[in-house]
Amino acid sequence: MDISVIIVNYNVRYFIEQCILSIIDASKSLNTEIILVDNNSSDNSCQFIQKNYPQIKLISNKINVGFAKANNQGVKIASGKYILILNPDTVIAEDTLEKVFEFVERKTNLGITGVKLIDGSGNFLPESKRGIPTPRVSFNKLFGISTKQTGKYYAAHLQENESGVVDVLVGAFMFLQKSIYNEVKGFDEDYFMYGEDIDLSYKVLKKGYLNYYYPETKIIHYKGESTKKDIIYLKYFHNAMKIFYKKHFRLNKIYDFLMSLGIELWYLLKYFKYKNVAEDLKETSNVLYVGKDNLIINHLNKKDLLINKLLIHDINEIKNLIKTKSIDSVVFDNSILSNKNIINHFEMLKNEKVSFKIHPKTTNYLIGSNSSEQRGNLEFIAKI
Repeated sequence: MDISVIIVNYNVRYFIEQCILSIIDASKSLNTEIILVDNNSSDNSCQFIQKNYPQIKLISNKINVGFAKANNQGVKIASGKYILILNPDTVIAEDTLEKVFEFVERKTNLGITGVKLIDGSGNFLPESKRGIPTPRVSFNKLFGISTKQTGKYYAAHLQENESGVVDVLVGAFMFLQKSIYNEVKGFDEDYFMYGEDIDLSYKVLKKGYLNYYYPETKIIHYKGESTKKDIIYLKYFHNAMKIFYKKHFRLNKIYDFLMSLGIELWYLLKYFKYKNVAEDLKETSNVLYVGKDNLIINHLNKKDLLINKLLIHDINEIKNLIKTKSIDSVVFDNSILSNKNIINHFEMLKNEKVSFKIHPKTTNYLIGSNSSEQRGNLEFIAKI
């Protein structure tokens, strides 16, 4: 087995189906298995996966054991030389696995490899590459103090399209040998959610391996499904910060006191920011549909002014249509457009002030997310 893809699911049934479909399309030239660990979802995710994707290895937990422990459960039964820790709210390109596999096979002393992540609006996610969040680096970043240390938080020594060695990679996409994962004893289960990817990256570094940012392939990470910015998120992240600093940077009582004070102050500042977060659901009226499914055409015509184009290769033509037809939403059909093309279109149209949705092939819904800080949205296509 070449690659074992480990996905932890919690109540994101439709996003995870889109993710699974993209993995299947990316596995044509590699021996790949998908292992899904469900953390007691209440949206019938397990039944849906068992019925529609019986080839997937499913671990169904009776309680939510957290991200770290669930991934460790998945890796334990993995048979691949390499493992890919992948978030359920992602879409990978058809050549992502092949490109990363060929890259890591050429490298020596390689630890974790990550790729370029963009959100559901096409914007680059800076956490795709990060530095070790030492107390000084984190303090300056969290409180907006501009110093050379601030740039280390998001590994500013590399541009977003520049490959190179970094300290920390994000848990949405972490590709590494199973033997190395086991060598560092996997994710620390003291973390329930958030911080475990930083901890794993740091443990791999301390073993003498190099972590690498590889932007030659990019994926969509909607992010709002797995990292919704609210008070619950804040509490988990707050706890993760305390665990990480206590584990790796505990020096003396004065230092501990100052660090704890800084974390508590950060928590209070963020608490008031997220306390009254409102969902930002953009209303659409003029839609550009790139596809040919009559059911989708009829659905969109009932609710929006539809501009239908079978296939557009020239990105400038799309930009011109957006401008001249006052397009505010673009729907890409995966039945005729590859995930790679759709991902590229997201990125190239990121400044056009439009929202995006995808019709994953073989499904009856449109799916997308306008914000990396909030839940995405879903539209079902009714059969006639």
